[in-house]
Amino acid sequence: MSDKIYEPSNANMQQGARNVLKYLAEITYEKMITGQHTQTMEQEELKLIEEKTGKRPALLGFELLSYSPNINYLDTDDECMDEIVHNNGTLKKAWEWAEEQGLITFTWHWFSPLYGRSKAFYTENTSFDPEKAATEGTAEYNAMISDLDVMAGILRPFCEKEIPILWRPFHESDGTWFWWGAKGAEPVKKLYRIMYERFVGVHHLNNLIWVWNSHIKEFYPGDDVVDVISVDLYTDKHVHTAYSEQYNALKEITEMKKPMILAEVGVLPDPEAVHGEHIGWASFMTWSLDFCRTEEYNTFEFLKDVYNSPNVVTKDNLPKLYEVKKI
Repeated sequence: MSDKIYEPSNANMQQGARNVLKYLAEITYEKMITGQHTQTMEQEELKLIEEKTGKRPALLGFELLSYSPNINYLDTDDECMDEIVHNNGTLKKAWEWAEEQGLITFTWHWFSPLYGRSKAFYTENTSFDPEKAATEGTAEYNAMISDLDVMAGILRPFCEKEIPILWRPFHESDGTWFWWGAKGAEPVKKLYRIMYERFVGVHHLNNLIWVWNSHIKEFYPGDDVVDVISVDLYTDKHVHTAYSEQYNALKEITEMKKPMILAEVGVLPDPEAVHGEHIGWASFMTWSLDFCRTEEYNTFEFLKDVYNSPNVVTKDNLPKLYEVKKI
């Protein structure tokens, strides 16, 4: 494939991140990287996969919800607090995975910078207006920038040690269920670009690989700020396909060739179908909870088949793409 498929959006991207981006491009149509989301210190999903398959995923996802700066602890509920408590400290697990040179992706269910209660990443739990947040000089804009600067500080140690991160902000932006997507395409495109400029231009987080997460063309923020395009898919239980229809739809959002990934799935793709139908998913990441830990969506037998397929990359056959810098 052309070198342009992995030309980074950030000209100053660190070499390790460049290596990961290049690898995603090079394995497209050949193999899929296996991935699993985790959001607790126990990492039950990782343990189950190893127990059932004898393998480990090459990519681990980590959740940053409890690192949001403006969680309203005075107006919440037990379900929200339970999720926050169980997520606390999980970046320690990301550091451990980095020491093994595993691939890392971060998901941030961002509690709204103002006006939120309970799980304030949901639109129904906040009056935070993304249009105002995208407008310089407003209280919403200032609060958002403050949050971004706090998060940049949390991400900075990974940058200093040159650990590549697949960074997927404003996920599922074409839906209205998260506050950032509540007002449609224009605000979320502006918010994404504000974050990009803040993280790259101000904080110089040059270890980030920028992953866009929507299949709708009008939401796409632009090739100059995106390295990888992705979609989240939750489909019928136990129906394993190549997700070819969704792949072809995602390809339409840009004319430029960029690696394409299944950022979240509930039902595992079929690696043989993906390979046989010449579908270019470079990776997948199964969500946590019942999607992995029970057989409600995927049998453990199929999980074993996927992780032992010749058409996937697991941790044991992932090449060394970066080294943790000693400081």
